[in-house]
Amino acid sequence: MADLEYEVRENVATIRLNRPHRKNAFTLEMVDAWAATLVDAQGDPEVRVIVVTGSGGSFCSGVDLSEFKGEERDPLAEKELLTRRVHRVALVLEEVDKPVLAAIAGPAVGAGMDMALLCDLRFASRGARFCEGYIKVGLVPGDGGCWLLPRVVGTSTALKLLWSGDFIEAEEALRMGLIDGLHDDADLMAKVYAYAERLAKRPPVAIQMIKRAVRQGARHDLRTALDLISSHQAVVTSTRDSREAFAAFQDGRVGAYVGR
Repeated sequence: MADLEYEVRENVATIRLNRPHRKNAFTLEMVDAWAATLVDAQGDPEVRVIVVTGSGGSFCSGVDLSEFKGEERDPLAEKELLTRRVHRVALVLEEVDKPVLAAIAGPAVGAGMDMALLCDLRFASRGARFCEGYIKVGLVPGDGGCWLLPRVVGTSTALKLLWSGDFIEAEEALRMGLIDGLHDDADLMAKVYAYAERLAKRPPVAIQMIKRAVRQGARHDLRTALDLISSHQAVVTSTRDSREAFAAFQDGRVGAYVGR
């Protein structure tokens, strides 16, 4: 079985980290595959939602440090390892305008937690645990944690988590807004897929435009954001799906959407 599995079913793509014996700690080869599957999912018109999860009761315990044991790199090599390999997932996700949902069971640690933060929404089981543990091994968050975490939980809370490296349990993660939903362990995947399938039944062009507008709006002033959304609206209303959505609403039925 592959260390990273990918499948598409009923317009929902699943990326599953599959090294349960290492709590799904990822290798560089997995990073390459992860980035490649995201590119495939973004370009596949059959994919409308992406779910990221792990196997064996864990989400991801971060990079597999055993891959680098005893290896010494100069500063340039260290930087290039991150920018040319590890950061590829984050940078590809920046371009993905389809909804990306994280289904988190068990630990999400270090870069594994950062990978969850890169997703649009995070749903966790009651047994999930979160930790930005870089400080415990004398490192700084190398996969975007210092940028991502404050935007989710606020600056002071992020600094507390980053400086301490403490674990937080799922209930606390929900309270601070780190996750968007909490479910019993046995129900997690069914709940996440039910939500994914609900999104997949919405007009995909509008779904993707909304995500792009939200992401872009964070970097724009109001006037620019309004000008941009007027262009998005003009495109969306020209689609067959927009006309179908309006007709379905008037008829009191479920719309059938084709992504055009």
